[in-house]
Amino acid sequence: MQEQQSPRRLPVAAIAGLSVLIVTTGSAVAWWSWNSARRNSAPVAIEHSQSPQAGQASPPAASPPGEQTQPKLAPITVEKTLGIYWLKGSGQEVALTAVPVKLSSNGEPNAVLKAGMEKLLAGPTDTSVTTTIPRNTQLRSMATREDGIHVNLSQEFMTGGGSTSMTARVAQVLYTATSLNPDAKVWLSVEGKPLEVLGGEGLMLEQPITRKSFERDFSL
Repeated sequence: MQEQQSPRRLPVAAIAGLSVLIVTTGSAVAWWSWNSARRNSAPVAIEHSQSPQAGQASPPAASPPGEQTQPKLAPITVEKTLGIYWLKGSGQEVALTAVPVKLSSNGEPNAVLKAGMEKLLAGPTDTSVTTTIPRNTQLRSMATREDGIHVNLSQEFMTGGGSTSMTARVAQVLYTATSLNPDAKVWLSVEGKPLEVLGGEGLMLEQPITRKSFERDFSL
């Protein structure tokens, strides 16, 4: 009889080694999967802007372009000689007489003219000259514009005297206002209303007034 072969069996040591290899391999795969999942699920770091701590001053904000603070310049003082026109008698006649006065301003438009007009309204300090403008007359406003020099006086300008006195006081205002520019036009108003009639005789005053038109229409 032919002897029946029994199935080959692996040695116990080989089986043990294979088991260790399987366990080790399985552990490596598990470790690799766990480590990969851990990397994928790692929290993403969010960068926050650092806020100033309590008691720490915030840095100054930069000024927008074009809004930098410019240093203030000191006003420029301007000196000009202005003629103040008074009246001076010569025999039976009265003539306009210019007294030069040096005035200064800080560069403001019309400042010199305003100062000169206020000196005229205050009256002369020299006894050799006189005025027909009532002393309590006030300058309401004075401005130089494209169409000429605008002078606005108070109601007192119209009080006292006849047509000759009124004509003379208009001449004083006109010539003083045009001292820096003899060819300038003057618009004369009383309390904001254009002056159109001189004195009780009803002498008409055409506006604007110039030196040439005054000399043509009136005489002192």
